[in-house]
Amino acid sequence: MLTRISLCSLLLSLLCTCDRATNSPAPGVSNDETGHQNHLAGEKSPYLLQHARNPVDWYPWGEEALDKADEENKLLVISVGYAACHWCHVMEHESFEDSTVAAVMNESFISIKVDREERPDIDDVYMSACQLTNERGCGWPLNVIALPDGKPVWTGTYLAKEQWMDVLTQFRKLRGENPAKMEQYAADLTQALQERNRFAGGAGEGEALTEEEVNTMASLLLDDIDFDRGGTQGAPKFPTPTLYEFLLTEYFYSGNKRSLEAVTTTLDKMAGGGIYDQLAGGFARYSTDADWKVPHFEKMLYDNGQLISLYARAYQVTGYERYAEVVRQSLEFVESKLSSPEGIFYSSLDADTEGEEGLTYVWQEEEILQSIPEKDLAQAFVEYYSITEGGNWEGKNILLRAENGDEIARKYDFATEADLRKGLKPASDKLLVLREKRPQPGLDDKALTAWNSLMISGYADAFRALGTEEYRQRAVEAAAFLRNHSMESDGRLYRNYKDGEAGINAFLDDYALFAQACVDIYQITFDESWLKTANQLIEYAELHFYDNVSGLYNYTSDLDPALVTGNVPVNDQAIPSGNSVMARVVYQTGILLADDAKKQRAGTMLANLREPLIKNGPRFFANWGRLYIDLLQPTYEVAIMGADAGAVRDQMSREFHPNALFLGGDAEGSLELLTNKLIPEQTTIYVCLDKVCQLPVTDAAKALEQLNSPD
Repeated sequence: MLTRISLCSLLLSLLCTCDRATNSPAPGVSNDETGHQNHLAGEKSPYLLQHARNPVDWYPWGEEALDKADEENKLLVISVGYAACHWCHVMEHESFEDSTVAAVMNESFISIKVDREERPDIDDVYMSACQLTNERGCGWPLNVIALPDGKPVWTGTYLAKEQWMDVLTQFRKLRGENPAKMEQYAADLTQALQERNRFAGGAGEGEALTEEEVNTMASLLLDDIDFDRGGTQGAPKFPTPTLYEFLLTEYFYSGNKRSLEAVTTTLDKMAGGGIYDQLAGGFARYSTDADWKVPHFEKMLYDNGQLISLYARAYQVTGYERYAEVVRQSLEFVESKLSSPEGIFYSSLDADTEGEEGLTYVWQEEEILQSIPEKDLAQAFVEYYSITEGGNWEGKNILLRAENGDEIARKYDFATEADLRKGLKPASDKLLVLREKRPQPGLDDKALTAWNSLMISGYADAFRALGTEEYRQRAVEAAAFLRNHSMESDGRLYRNYKDGEAGINAFLDDYALFAQACVDIYQITFDESWLKTANQLIEYAELHFYDNVSGLYNYTSDLDPALVTGNVPVNDQAIPSGNSVMARVVYQTGILLADDAKKQRAGTMLANLREPLIKNGPRFFANWGRLYIDLLQPTYEVAIMGADAGAVRDQMSREFHPNALFLGGDAEGSLELLTNKLIPEQTTIYVCLDKVCQLPVTDAAKALEQLNSPD
């Protein structure tokens, strides 16, 4: 089996230059000024359209490009990136806008541009190849040399112009002099990819779940936590919300204060760091350092949707007002910058403004002092947000909260740090107005079903925690738009919506996350149509994605053309895997619909991941860890019936209850679990387990007592 392949063993001299990365501009002719556009001109993706006037004759992924490569027997250049990617922009400027580079690519290669957010299936194939063949790690832009049939031969990330030209020249030469060597290498690498993506399930099926194993999982994860600075050890630091969702759930059942400390330390440090926009709310993609200080300035919808859910749940657990403040402010950011007129959500804001990373967000001390006329207020702002004359980052200042916030508050006659923040809000608002007048980062205005679903769940969780009616309305509005515009009557979904059109056959995470969002909306509305939609999505995915051999779901539908290798996604990363999300939502709908087959399906899926989860811990399987707890601990059906069912549900939902699913309404409806539970002129609460209910009560507090102390 091919394990890790050193590229220099294939082409001895090719990557001798691979460590000479530079960010200096390359000479040459830049963007085509003749009005000529390449084959990307008709695309919807903002990222692809950014390259539509490159002199490189880019094609989108599809039969036209692949057939042309086959007919002309040319190698493929496959370049994968996304609109908010800083180094993607750098390589475009240095190489893809350069006429000399373009001439080589156009003469000897068929060049394909891929938006990884639109086509994560393609990105996964070639990122997996990169991980197999590169010792130094992989990222974006992801550049691939492949045979005409798409089998990869070489992968790499950002390269300066001279390095990229070396790669092109060497492969053009090798293709002419030794094509058999190249084809054998591609065959070996493709076989390795297929073996890597061939998931063998079934380990541990039928074994009892134990609290001891959950404790072991938690211990393994806690060993990775940086308890001084939050997050996992080292740098860069990524938020990875699912890790802390697992720890919050584990804490709920075990009372393990170390788990809660890991969560609160991380959330406190993130909310105070540069990764959090101290003026407008919202989180950047990650921190380049170990202190959450210097962000990679791009802001992604999927991060913010998940982090809003996490902070909302942490507020339910702790009552820390700062967490509620982060939720409110971050939702204001989403409404201001990532919301479309139709009511759905855009994908991201760029890391760069006018070619400079972070230009919109950083400050000089003098401009802050001049913008806030009240001297004491200005000085307090400067101290609290760590502003210095020389700058706290590359001669400029990133706003981040000082560690001694309470001390600064007392210095300026505020009782607490929270009071200081409130006192500084007029100054913050003034600076935000000033910042809005600057050049702004680019917006990727495509709406992805999976990412919108995370944001819908974020609004639903914010409503549960804070009770703000507008949050419920926004969740319903966005979900209704997806159901009406990105979903067919048979349950088929589209991944992308832009300029009034839905397109691209959806992937597993689109189905799983939208189904989860629908279940979340059902629980805050008691509108059964959302539960029916969730079930329809699950049934469609079972028909077109489920693999009977592995007992899991493929990432791509059986309606899509096959790539060089398939994928059964199981790792929970920046976004939890489609399989772990699907397993949890199948379990939840199984309970709400009284469908034991669905509950059994979830257990079978978990059994497939039990061994790696217990052996390695939840670092890359955190959502599976949550499912493990779901199946180990009792999950109660809380049925609320009567005219005031909604108000009682909202009251009970203020608390964090991962052990409960809520259902009900002012009529019995069609759900089996609600049959014969409506009592005229009375709102009644039933706390049930496996359809067996405790004594019905009419008071939410008593129902919570039953839920918290079922014995």
